[in-house]
Amino acid sequence: MSQSNTSGRSFVGGAGFSSRRTFLKSSAAFLGATSLGALGAPKAWADVARRYPIDTPAVTTRERMLSFPQTLTPGLEKYQLRDVSRYGEFGYGEWSFGSGLPVMERLDLMPAGYVRPENAEKTRLLRFFSFADVHITDKEAPNQLILFQQIDPYSFRNTSIYSGVMLYSTQVLDAAVQTVNDLHRREAFDFGITLGDACNNSAYNEMRWFIDVLDGKVITPSSGAHVGADSIDYQMPFQAAGLDGNIPWYMVMGNHDHLLIGSFPIDAEQSLGFRESYTADSVWAIGSPIRQEDFSSFPPLFDYRNLRAAPTYYPGILDGASPNGDIIHAGSTDDPAFGGKAPRVVPDPDRRPLVRSEWIDEFFKTTSHPVGHGFHLINRDTGDPADAAFACYSFVPKSEIPLKVIVLDVTQSNDDGSFDIHGHGYLDARRLDWLRAELASGQADNQLMIIASHIPIGVSAIGSHMEWWMGDKNTKPGYENAVDLAGLVGMLQNAPNLLMWIAGHRHMNVVKAFPSADESRPEQGFWQVETASLRDFPQQFRSFEIYLNSDYTVSIETLNVDVAVAEGTPAAQSRKYAIATQQIIQNNLKLNNPNFATAGGRGTIPIPSIDPTRPQSDDPAALDPSIRYEDLSTAKVPVPYHASCNAELVKPLSAQMVAHLRQTFAFQN
Repeated sequence: MSQSNTSGRSFVGGAGFSSRRTFLKSSAAFLGATSLGALGAPKAWADVARRYPIDTPAVTTRERMLSFPQTLTPGLEKYQLRDVSRYGEFGYGEWSFGSGLPVMERLDLMPAGYVRPENAEKTRLLRFFSFADVHITDKEAPNQLILFQQIDPYSFRNTSIYSGVMLYSTQVLDAAVQTVNDLHRREAFDFGITLGDACNNSAYNEMRWFIDVLDGKVITPSSGAHVGADSIDYQMPFQAAGLDGNIPWYMVMGNHDHLLIGSFPIDAEQSLGFRESYTADSVWAIGSPIRQEDFSSFPPLFDYRNLRAAPTYYPGILDGASPNGDIIHAGSTDDPAFGGKAPRVVPDPDRRPLVRSEWIDEFFKTTSHPVGHGFHLINRDTGDPADAAFACYSFVPKSEIPLKVIVLDVTQSNDDGSFDIHGHGYLDARRLDWLRAELASGQADNQLMIIASHIPIGVSAIGSHMEWWMGDKNTKPGYENAVDLAGLVGMLQNAPNLLMWIAGHRHMNVVKAFPSADESRPEQGFWQVETASLRDFPQQFRSFEIYLNSDYTVSIETLNVDVAVAEGTPAAQSRKYAIATQQIIQNNLKLNNPNFATAGGRGTIPIPSIDPTRPQSDDPAALDPSIRYEDLSTAKVPVPYHASCNAELVKPLSAQMVAHLRQTFAFQN
């Protein structure tokens, strides 16, 4: 079965979507000789490494969007996500192109009665792109949670612990980098930034793959025994294109970058053996971190100590020798098939875990620029371990433009004592004081400001394990969050030069307004823009263009960009798996959480507001009016489902900032 898209190309369906013959025929044209300098790569593969092209010219979602049916009947159940070989049987992953997504004009922050001048001049101040949640994954690592996606009802939707896209994380990043390069050749980017979760499991080899793809090195995307590296597409070494040398790129720390599976401190409790599990010669035996008896509580109880509680399982790895990445070494530890012994794997020292300071160190081992990728702006050589692990810095992208980017680490501490999943937002006293000083200096120096963090604020439901963390009964003294969400938002509103907060983490494309609390000072409002993941559907990144308008307001034009995958490449296969996963799992990628005043609107326990800028209500229909998506139902080529948001976000400036900008930027009208 085949399907044509609007560009006239087609792809072959069936088990796993495309045959080996189709892939090898198309990929043969991509071969190029090079020496192999990748992690742990056997010399036998050193003669040839593939190069994978993209579909050029690359375009944004303003020009076209992926179109596919959201639901398919009959289909697979959520716990059958592992049945990759059956995807073609049901038509999963088939797609075409539909209409482009219009750019919504957003005036939420502007004073009542504001009217934009027609055909007014504007000047562009800055153009940049953001990646988020790349999740480079060692799919053969022995300490994953793959099996729980099948057997734990709470985890059926958790594609972060398993989906077919885990096979192709390095190849997707390479295609995204090439997409940026193609767009850059036609209209230059001033810089790029990755908003956290570069790697999936805080492992050295994952971190090196991420940096090496951006550096344009040969990538060996396998580990351990390197099975399938000479025959399986996602295991074969390839030559990464590398980011255009004229584009500097910067990094934000994410929870997956320094926590086991983004959730648990590596060295929190020695008896659990987290550190040893990375380089072990067998798959770890663990219990589910979510216990069935906990489901009635609010919020649900995640406790990583449950990993040692019965019943226990071998959660499996992906078999690099199988075309579909079959799950192996998974099942109950009581299963006679295991013979009472843990499944063996070939250990790999390159799987070793990285703590914060070690993760930062890797960014100084790079051939792209700036060396350090932002972390060179921190004084880390004081001899104080806290300074070596500090991940906040700021930079000015263009010396002639009064705008700085504040890179803010809002991930939880590895030492806070909590046994909960560590995916919440958090600032310790040092980071909060640093942020306060950065905002104050930006105001004093008449700089526009952008905050870049991993975790967004004011959008995650209480109990979601992504919300702003306020500690629990196990929190150690001195590790409490230094500010609640209301206090943080108030601080940000008191810095009227702040344009927006950009983030990843939720794998979504939500745009949200934080209006001023004082109607007479609308300039105190700011925007928040989330960038979706390069891992899961829609596998997009964002472009940002900052304009100064002739009425001395600022416009932020932000567009989603699909990775420009070429047919027959591993990145194209990953797109099919990403779409199939969304069709099976049905994750809500347009989530808009009510601002409940009590425990989820279900009880009588008062809870902190998830958004202090809008009223609390126990009405589930009382959603955030600033979170909106363009309706494409009347489009000429409608897109049945999309998870993108293109917008022009208008922001007023203070009288002081307007006066300062008038000295440099003059308009005719």
